[in-house]
Amino acid sequence: MEGLSDVASFATKLKNTLIQYHSIEEDKWRVAKKTKDVTVWRKPSEEFNGYLYKAQGVIDDLVNSIINHIRPGPCRLDWDSLMTSLDILENFEENCCVMRYTTAGQLWNIISPREFVDFSYTVGYKEGLLSCGISLDWDEKRPEFVRGYNHPCGWFCVPLKDNPNQSLLTGYIQTDLRGMIPQSAVDTAMASTLTNFYGDLRKAL
Repeated sequence: MEGLSDVASFATKLKNTLIQYHSIEEDKWRVAKKTKDVTVWRKPSEEFNGYLYKAQGVIDDLVNSIINHIRPGPCRLDWDSLMTSLDILENFEENCCVMRYTTAGQLWNIISPREFVDFSYTVGYKEGLLSCGISLDWDEKRPEFVRGYNHPCGWFCVPLKDNPNQSLLTGYIQTDLRGMIPQSAVDTAMASTLTNFYGDLRKAL
């Protein structure tokens, strides 16, 4: 598996990339979608010719409970309506693993089901947690799925200062869905997928 000869340094580099995203100035972002509970912004990605999305909303629960729902594990399939399967291919120490998962078709199947193979890492961040991931070049492919690629992405979850029973959840997502899809369809799907993600998560918690 390319890039994983040194898991610890691979994980640290991924974490540092996410912390860089987390410190991008506000004026670099443009609002892509706003609902009463969630705001989604975007800016051109520096990794590929799509967008880096940022989503943020407050969740009425504790950090550990929220991240346990988000990170790879059986819990994720119970509530995430986009995910159709999830297998842990390899476990490493220090909250690292490699997972393969599939997603449902979107936008009346203009976007067909996708498969991803991601390295995932969960680590403490300030008073909360960061769960981050990046796709790997995994040789074994399944013909019924288009293989998508996640550039560095992740979720920061920290307790609210004035109410530790609530948490601020901020996600950074940059997914190359690959295949022949109009970019406008991808952009519509990404903003909606992120707001739906918060809705699904709130229901599950």
